[in-house]
Amino acid sequence: MSTATIDALPQPDPVPLKDDAVVIGLVGLAHGTSHFSHLLLAPLFPVFIRDFGLSYADVGLLMSIFFVISGVGQALAGFVVDRMGARPVLFAAITCFFLASLAASLATGYSGLVLVAVLAGLGNAPFHPADFTILNQRVSAQRLGHAFSVHGITGNLGWALAPAFLVGITALADWRAAYHAAAVLYAVVLVILFWQRDWLQTRVVERHEDAPAGADLAFLRLPVVWWCFAFFFLSTVTLAVVQSFAPSILKAVHGVSVEAATLTLSAYMLCTAAGTLTGGFVAAWGQHRRWSSDRVVALAMTGGAVLLLVCATGWLGASGTMAVLSITGFAIGVGGPSRDMMIKQATPKGATGRVYGTVYSGLDTGFAVSPLFFGLLMDRGWYGATLGIAALVLLLSVYAAIGVGRRSGR
Repeated sequence: MSTATIDALPQPDPVPLKDDAVVIGLVGLAHGTSHFSHLLLAPLFPVFIRDFGLSYADVGLLMSIFFVISGVGQALAGFVVDRMGARPVLFAAITCFFLASLAASLATGYSGLVLVAVLAGLGNAPFHPADFTILNQRVSAQRLGHAFSVHGITGNLGWALAPAFLVGITALADWRAAYHAAAVLYAVVLVILFWQRDWLQTRVVERHEDAPAGADLAFLRLPVVWWCFAFFFLSTVTLAVVQSFAPSILKAVHGVSVEAATLTLSAYMLCTAAGTLTGGFVAAWGQHRRWSSDRVVALAMTGGAVLLLVCATGWLGASGTMAVLSITGFAIGVGGPSRDMMIKQATPKGATGRVYGTVYSGLDTGFAVSPLFFGLLMDRGWYGATLGIAALVLLLSVYAAIGVGRRSGR
């Protein structure tokens, strides 16, 4: 494998802070749209259940469709990003989100919602290999911890914005107007990224004719890659429960309004963003003091699991449960930048897109499996068990993070 460098990629040493900031900001903006797409349907599940006569399992299947397509597509997208560069793939992804929003505004039944899930899943697929390829190539090494922090923050802000944006516009007008507004939002982001496209250009990886057969897949033989996959799968199972069902659980168990429950989800995401911001400094501090990234991740996930178990008991009542659930987001967010550093340390040189695509497909797999399985528990009224099992799965992710650390090249 050799790297062909595109002429338009000046990399002064050291890289000016302004240049790094522009790249980080543009990638963060794009990443926010990706996470917004994760919740393009979920905040309005109660509306779809009412208007289209659906069950929790039905709407959970929509999330499974989204993330199955995203997961399979993400593993494949890593190869495309390495060969074509990240920029064109990123533009195609946001175009899919735009089309998904238009399709949602026209949906007249379950089949229309399935189309939305398919289009949004296709759009979501390439984001992590594309984003991390840009960040690893265009941002100076000493600022990568902060770059990963901003990347995580903007993702969580996308998660936080989606429920408030969609539910708020639905309350003021109707849900079709909300999806028209989402389409406009995606169009504006696409225009901004195209305008600033030179900052998103990346090197491409070319394969020599004499390269051995299967060289592109050699990274799959590394055990650390699959430990990374397992970590993302397990930790995401819990996140998917919170995103898809936390508002419904709060409403069923504590009798809170749909608006209050939805705002709690937004508060969870905002707290996660605050935790991720803190986690960027923790990751940088850990690098200077040779603290292993997996240790930070394990501590953060353990704290989040304990808090989620407290929420599952229902002992704290409505207000207490909503507050602790929000704080859970902060605990998990602290581990985010160290998680991304952990994956970077496990990535062989020249395989960034492929490794990130494969590893982060564990995230999509978790999102695909979780809503369908836990939707069945929700249909049976096992609300406390839903949160409790999600917390135990998060504890399992701690073991996976430790496994990554033992097998990485740190």
